[in-house]
Amino acid sequence: MIVKRLVRIPKVDVTLKMAGADDQSFSVFAGENLRQAMLARGVKLNDPLARRFDSGGTGDCGAEGTCTTCAVAVLEGEELLSRAKTQEKQMLAKTPRWRLACKARVGAGGQEGSLVLRINPRQEE
Repeated sequence: MIVKRLVRIPKVDVTLKMAGADDQSFSVFAGENLRQAMLARGVKLNDPLARRFDSGGTGDCGAEGTCTTCAVAVLEGEELLSRAKTQEKQMLAKTPRWRLACKARVGAGGQEGSLVLRINPRQEE
């Protein structure tokens, strides 16, 4: 007989605040990509007011981290996201509380907790 130990995967509770809409809440497993998790739940993520960082035009880069259309403002729980790399820091230097959802992983280091994000933060400016 083989006995295996079940391992509980840590979860993070995510609350999304959207301009002109009710807040949306859901849970994600630690290690999930933030952009993929939101798109899988039907969240309209790409900001129509965003200008591409790489070319100045509009449009979605397809999760390559070059357009900033998936930027979210982290209101609470920044420590639950993976660290921003140099390129992301340079792109969002004027808005240090923002992160690119396509480059952020939730539950960094297997942490659990609550994460509060503002979707399409340019619409609040």
